[in-house]
Amino acid sequence: MEKSSKSFIAALLFCLFLGGFSIHRFYVGKVGTAILQIITLGGLGIWLLIDLIMIIVGKFTDSEGKRITA
Repeated sequence: MEKSSKSFIAALLFCLFLGGFSIHRFYVGKVGTAILQIITLGGLGIWLLIDLIMIIVGKFTDSEGKRITA
């Protein structure tokens, strides 16, 4: 799978510190799911936690399906 041009560190920090506002999803281009995440309050925190874990293990993708890895 192809590597994204988006920064792993930026996505991780956005998720950690601004995850409640879905900034990490806006950053990678997933605007639709970012808005849904805001409306549902991050799935009451569960969706946010899953995103954080996926970013850490390198499985999180950008809007083009490319993995965001370190």
